[in-house]
Amino acid sequence: MKKIAVFGKPGSGKSTLSKKLASATGIELYALDSILYKENGEEINRQSYVEAHERILSSKAWIIEGFGPMNSLASFNRRLEEADTLIYIELPYSTTYWLVTKRFLKGLFVKPEGWPDGSSILKGTLESYKVLKFCPKFWNDSFLQRLEKQSVNKSLHVVRSVSELNSFVKKHV
Repeated sequence: MKKIAVFGKPGSGKSTLSKKLASATGIELYALDSILYKENGEEINRQSYVEAHERILSSKAWIIEGFGPMNSLASFNRRLEEADTLIYIELPYSTTYWLVTKRFLKGLFVKPEGWPDGSSILKGTLESYKVLKFCPKFWNDSFLQRLEKQSVNKSLHVVRSVSELNSFVKKHV
């Protein structure tokens, strides 16, 4: 494991898992939300994001957590190509809605894992709910089939429950 892509729906535990993996392996962690957004929560320009993403991909080792710009699959697909390890967190929708809500409530007191500095927890939570609404169009059985085909010669981990997520952490961290 030298190039690890961690992805899935909002609120699924990507940031927490990625931080633990980075700590255990010494591999540098890149949270895409921290690259994609300025401190005020505004998105950076697309070219700056693409350049930063390519610099990360060209390094020897990385953990990249997140999806990236919602209106562009190019960087996500490029990351999947370059990674040697894919971790897809595929929790049920009821769980992710609850975890987004829980993150919001906790975020009123403590900044959530991987949350860009200065970003509004309310605005981010509403955006997460909006993204979750459209997730079934992307994160579905068809995506999983494509992912399995793409992951030949890669290590693919699909995590489908909070207990599986906890077991994955115990086993790999």
